[in-house]
Amino acid sequence: MFGPKRLFVPRATRLWTGLAGAVLLNDKAEVQMAHFETAGLEDFAAEMVTQGIDVIRVGYSDLIGTDRGRDVLVNRFARTVGDGVAFCRSVYATTPMGDVVEIEGGLEAGLPDVLAFPDVSTVQVVPWEPGVAHVIADVYNPDGSVSEESPRMVLKRVISQFAELGMQPIVGPELEFYVLERTDKNPTGWQRYGEATGNVYVAGLKGDPENVLLRTLRHLSAFGLEVVAANHEFSSGQFEINLWHSQALDAADRAFRFKTAIQELARQEDKLATFMAKPFNDEGGSGFHIHFSTWDDAGQPLFDDPKAKDGLSKTGKSAIAGVLAHAPALAAISNPTINSYKRFGPDTLAPWLIDWGFDNRSAMVRIPPERGKASRMELRLGDASANPYLAIAGLLAAAYLGIRDEMQPPAPLEGYGYDPSKADKLPGDLASALDALEADADLAGILGKQFVETFLTYKRNELERFNHWVTDWEFREYAYHL
Repeated sequence: MFGPKRLFVPRATRLWTGLAGAVLLNDKAEVQMAHFETAGLEDFAAEMVTQGIDVIRVGYSDLIGTDRGRDVLVNRFARTVGDGVAFCRSVYATTPMGDVVEIEGGLEAGLPDVLAFPDVSTVQVVPWEPGVAHVIADVYNPDGSVSEESPRMVLKRVISQFAELGMQPIVGPELEFYVLERTDKNPTGWQRYGEATGNVYVAGLKGDPENVLLRTLRHLSAFGLEVVAANHEFSSGQFEINLWHSQALDAADRAFRFKTAIQELARQEDKLATFMAKPFNDEGGSGFHIHFSTWDDAGQPLFDDPKAKDGLSKTGKSAIAGVLAHAPALAAISNPTINSYKRFGPDTLAPWLIDWGFDNRSAMVRIPPERGKASRMELRLGDASANPYLAIAGLLAAAYLGIRDEMQPPAPLEGYGYDPSKADKLPGDLASALDALEADADLAGILGKQFVETFLTYKRNELERFNHWVTDWEFREYAYHL
């Protein structure tokens, strides 16, 4: 039941007649409308039928990382997706509460369409839904231009900048999350699953009394996500699952699917999985750590230098310097919610300062001790609420700028961090991080002006709504005495 089941996709099914699948994206590029070869789609659909698939879920990421999509019957797949699957463009501006934020090309433009074109090379069987396969789509405007709000397209744009340097970015994502179970004891209706103390790094029923993690790990393996290991984290009901490293787009695709899969599998258990940055006052937050290196076109690691005293190359150090230089703006993308900044602070093992160090988990950028092909940086800035495509794109964009401009980092952190006399602080709230992103013209230029403008508009609306909402804390603090 849980064995690997990866779909065989015939080479003919990956043919496009246009620019679909290309990653060379920039402001001046004239991107032609992507159309599938009809015969290729029909062959693809026929192959799905032989493997017992009758529904293909066409999905893509919105701004906050939610999988938006449509279920398409296989026997109607070719004719339905050949010219793209239409969605309202303002799906990118839809809030978690279902409100629609006004963005350029949204409400005032009459809520026009965008078109999703499935990348059939990404197809995977959904092990927990018989007869269903999932495929990730790229999103275009009806005139054939790239939808620059699309997080996957933002990442492709950044990857293309590395390609111009003859480099291939390699990424390994690590995500933490909480599993919650139903309760009548508090107003939310949820409490931490398997409540107990001191269960960090335990395995089995001690920290996971219903074996939820073990079942989840097997399903994720069968879903082709290249998961490698899972463990109980510091807090009750908190877990981490590591994904194997790969080229940046593939790693982001797998992290995107991972988050959706974790939430779906929890629902099957009548539980709630959340990637919220800090859901509880009395427990730690959930991080999104990203391991990153870059290789040349010949497959040689570019962060490694055996001749250097610390074994780290000039390219690696320039990448670190770029990340440090653009960290305030990067925080807006890696820590994208109001709640995100409640995870930061001294002695949290979450970053607080803009610093780096060798094998130092109190630094924002950690350099693990391995060298050779394993030479890499670990960015510990992000929290689990971040959109994987955007968190990876932001890291890559900052590193690219450091490499391109041959920047050099300051001295590495020695010993335990969190001393503000040694390094600048990260932004302390979402508003400050958004201001930093808006002011960082170089980073915005790599990510794309239209995307950044849309992201800022969407997130500032979130701040405005929060600032007008009376919280439980305010009522508890003021109502009785004032």
